Amino acid sequence: MTLGAKDAEPMPGQRKRRRQQRDEMQRTAARFAPEAGRWEVLFETQDESEWRDHIHHLRATDTQIDWTAVRIDTFCGRLVQPTTYRLSLFVPTTPEPQPVQGSINN
Repeated sequence: MTLGAKDAEPMPGQRKRRRQQRDEMQRTAARFAPEAGRWEVLFETQDESEWRDHIHHLRATDTQIDWTAVRIDTFCGRLVQPTTYRLSLFVPTTPEPQPVQGSINN
């Protein structure tokens, strides 16, 4: 009797790998959740060569950008609209400062 694909045991390490992937996806979802901040557009164009040049230039010169918090969108055009390329950076919401206890405002 042969076992089907559904009946076979998982490969060694597969459960651990899947659990790690799931945990990473949950951390990413929480990091970029709507209440955690907003996406700010850094650059947008419909010219692909301009798009590639700008990304290359930013990667080479701008050390302030956290590339793990960058989103690259390509809005595919059809006959009506051309393709649009957009680079967005996630800007976390900064918590409002808590008032200092014991201070008196007159």
